[in-house]
Amino acid sequence: MLEDIRKEREKWLSWKNIAPLRENLKELPDAGKERVLEIAKSLKPWRKGPFQVGNIFIDSEWRSNIKYEILEPHLNISGKVVGDIGCNNGYYMFRMLEKEPKEIIGFDPSPLYKTQFDFINYFESSDIQFELLGVEHLPIYDKKFDTLLCLGVLYHRSDPVGTLKNLRTALNLEGTLFLDTFIIDGDDEVALFPNGKYSKIPNIYFIPTLKTLENWSKRAKFKSFELIGVFGTTEDEQRKTEWIDGESLNDFLDPQDSTKTVEGYPAPKRAYVKLSI
Repeated sequence: MLEDIRKEREKWLSWKNIAPLRENLKELPDAGKERVLEIAKSLKPWRKGPFQVGNIFIDSEWRSNIKYEILEPHLNISGKVVGDIGCNNGYYMFRMLEKEPKEIIGFDPSPLYKTQFDFINYFESSDIQFELLGVEHLPIYDKKFDTLLCLGVLYHRSDPVGTLKNLRTALNLEGTLFLDTFIIDGDDEVALFPNGKYSKIPNIYFIPTLKTLENWSKRAKFKSFELIGVFGTTEDEQRKTEWIDGESLNDFLDPQDSTKTVEGYPAPKRAYVKLSI
């Protein structure tokens, strides 16, 4: 079953908007600096990063180093099997190589992000594996993990408790999940369910209070819930650059009141938590 899904998703790399990008990657062994730059820019938008490729600086929309620096002191992954669920182009996986994990596997169903990953990995020559799979495939996946990262995914799922259960089933005994997700302020056991878009993002479902997030983790049978921190999203972390097309954080907030989204909801704020089984 899993192998059938893998084969089907491999075909996604031949989509008409992706196939030319894959062809461009084949030029890398003989490409000069200007052509490498052209190939990199053909892969826009670069959401996660930044990356330094030779003399080329890929100034991504998100300065993902900020998030990594929050998590890094808590990542005891030397010699461990690590998974990054919703890994985008692999930024966090490349950063985690410095901690010498036994194995790193990324999951993301986007053929564009897989192509960005392959571009970066041409220069990194890492053993990181990239699966065109999602969190829903973890219960049938053929490997268990000591540590999982699931960053910026939970609010995209219509069943957050089911998603957390899927993540837990993929962990080894005494395994750890690092999670970051949108939250709203308050002590009540409630969640915001946006009518339509949130911060101009269409596929946002539940945005809980911290207490509700903890309740979800208990329902999913995690034994411990450790808050690493709560941080608002700022223009220092997310902003428009030449490496994306379209809008970024400044366009998503109320121009008269930056504590609110353009829809009138509380502005994005993220909780970083560590869950253990």
